[in-house]
Amino acid sequence: MTVDNNSFILNDGSVLPLVGLGTIGINGDQGTFEILNALNTGYRLIDTSTNYDNEGIVGEAVRRSALPREEILISTKLPGSYHEYDKAFIFIQESLRRTGLKYFDKYLIHWPNPRDGKYVEAWKALVDAQKQGLIRTIGVSNFEPEHLDNIIAETGVTPATNQVERHPYFNNNRMVEEDEKRRILTEAWSPFGRGYLNDVLKNATIKDIADKYDKTPAQIILNWNYQAGVFAIPKSSNPMHQKDNINSTNFELTPEDIETIDSLDKGEAGRVEGQDPNEYHEYV
Repeated sequence: MTVDNNSFILNDGSVLPLVGLGTIGINGDQGTFEILNALNTGYRLIDTSTNYDNEGIVGEAVRRSALPREEILISTKLPGSYHEYDKAFIFIQESLRRTGLKYFDKYLIHWPNPRDGKYVEAWKALVDAQKQGLIRTIGVSNFEPEHLDNIIAETGVTPATNQVERHPYFNNNRMVEEDEKRRILTEAWSPFGRGYLNDVLKNATIKDIADKYDKTPAQIILNWNYQAGVFAIPKSSNPMHQKDNINSTNFELTPEDIETIDSLDKGEAGRVEGQDPNEYHEYV
């Protein structure tokens, strides 16, 4: 993975923008307009999931947009209850029909569900779906090093991305380093934490750094990710916040500021919902 010309270039040659739009909590007809506004603001990657109950409106926003389909990147995820090879392959097709799209630009296994031990089967389904043109780029989410090594050893195919929890209270630098060793781009979900649990945007240290650069706390956190070579996918339905978030990579934090933000890490206690990938299982 490299950064070139304001893009992330993945290990399979695919190109991602520097910031994407997360859509958890964006739903219904209003959600369609919020996604369209993001596209009009300059976003080019929309991250969804079956679990978000909004794949349909994401597809609708793509159809309503004046942008050519090839300029919009849609990323979604395989739920935990579909890890068996045949189920996974069929579910990918069903998800495409739900969105009304002919292909997904990026598709991830949402959680490894290690106690079931079927994530290798799921990965093989993604590999074959990519070969058949249903998916352009394949990756994983919440995978630990042993999970990554298992699927690579079994298929010879390395994920292009690994989407993990990462925010100042849980910086997950360990997984950023592990992904880098394997030339995998780390994606950050919930880069601002979650407001009802641990709203990082209200942290006094982050606010002080934001004042120093005349930026918003959100822009500071997104830039902190960008400078670490991490692709962030902040969720926002507010047009002003969407604009601020996408304009967050045009300044540079000092090494001291990055170290200060890293020092806010709370370890396992900092996870938004205590979801350790070695223990948490998703069955929806």
